[in-house]
Amino acid sequence: MKSNDSSLQKLTYQEALTYLDRLGHFGIHLGMERIKALLACLDHPEREVKTIHVTGTNGKGSVASLTAEMLLAAGLRVGKFTSPHLIKYNERITVNDQDISDDDLAEAVAVTAAAARAVVGRGECEQPTQFEILTAAAFWYFARQKLDYAVIEVGLGGLWDSTNVIIPVVSVITNIALEHTDRLGTTLEAIAEQKAGIIKPGVPVVTGAEGAALGPIKAISAANRSRLYIYRQDFTGRELESSMAEQTLQVKIKGGEEAEMGTAFEKTVTADTRTEPRRADYASIYKIHLAGKHQVMNTALAVMTVKLVAEQDGRITEAALHEGAARTSWPGRLELISAHPRVILDGAHNPNGAAALREALDKYYPGQKVYFVFGMMADKDMAQVIKLLIRPEDKVYALRADSGPRAAEADQLVQLIGSNAEACPEVAAAYTKALAAAGPEGLVCVCGSLYLVGTFKTWRQQEQAAADGKNRV
Repeated sequence: MKSNDSSLQKLTYQEALTYLDRLGHFGIHLGMERIKALLACLDHPEREVKTIHVTGTNGKGSVASLTAEMLLAAGLRVGKFTSPHLIKYNERITVNDQDISDDDLAEAVAVTAAAARAVVGRGECEQPTQFEILTAAAFWYFARQKLDYAVIEVGLGGLWDSTNVIIPVVSVITNIALEHTDRLGTTLEAIAEQKAGIIKPGVPVVTGAEGAALGPIKAISAANRSRLYIYRQDFTGRELESSMAEQTLQVKIKGGEEAEMGTAFEKTVTADTRTEPRRADYASIYKIHLAGKHQVMNTALAVMTVKLVAEQDGRITEAALHEGAARTSWPGRLELISAHPRVILDGAHNPNGAAALREALDKYYPGQKVYFVFGMMADKDMAQVIKLLIRPEDKVYALRADSGPRAAEADQLVQLIGSNAEACPEVAAAYTKALAAAGPEGLVCVCGSLYLVGTFKTWRQQEQAAADGKNRV
């Protein structure tokens, strides 16, 4: 379906947002029939771009961003599809680090909405979900942009996720923890099996999963004859120096006959005189500006991924990996936005994310009381996140993460946290109280959900715009 089809109803940017928001009220419905019908109607744009597919419980966005930046540093034209957004839908679809423009998003949504009307009208499927519309719109836009690569982040799970229509160059499974147990399964093995659904025949797989979760990933990789690269076994990362501003780490990749892909090769001659590739051991020092111990593994995952891509693309250099890693940022993840007081934003919304945030706070600000501005989605493991993240000596200003129906009420959070928590009506009140209590040398952390981080950033943006307007008067 083309954007100039006579059947296409053009949308303004605001009309496109209204359409997406309306679809959001219908929730998430896993399954592939709707997205397949949509993409067929759009002439399969997902087949026109080489892709890297990224799933996992935590770290998907960081690994996707690191990977995209490394490819971009090689002079390639690179798209990225991630979710959720913090302020605008545009953030989810980027090309060469630039969010899709309002006009282009409106056009992409209009084209995809027209395709949705067509397939529903023909009885091929029911109405596609918001995420399916956005996924199809991203593929359509990327195809028109003539990309070298697109890095595609899974929305939920893997096997039945609407992004799972691609045959990528590399599949990445960052890690596995209990999440979305109502949809993905109640055990690590069941969730790993769902996420390993992105593995395709003959496509190499990079993973940071460990323990019980590795079993299904190994089995599905073997069944697909997909070479599997496992963190701590085939490659690893090691922290050398670390601060909130910068980390220095070493990435190592094992060589050997089993690892047939890589950038550093030596030649071995077999008994029948055929020459086969044998990768030499690799070790290199990287600098990143992403805080937290977990980013060491995420960086190693991205390096391993891009090295596998480089086997098929000689334009990707060692220098590009280092440059891309160094310039990667990922808003809302241990993001320091103020020094006096220190204000950190983090979207930690599950137990693994909460543990990583707490570890970082203790590492970079040992012994310091934390003043939390805290909100969560009610369908998350609130009790466990609170247990891992909040100490009795901390102070918590609890609020609804956003205005949506999934957000937990402030009073509900206070009841779970205890006497060191106070309910606040909205983000301005919570943040103002946290700043006053922390003082200029204190530590404020806005966290519990990416939706809360988005609410906070939107409010700050509005406050700044209002202040700028007054200054111009």
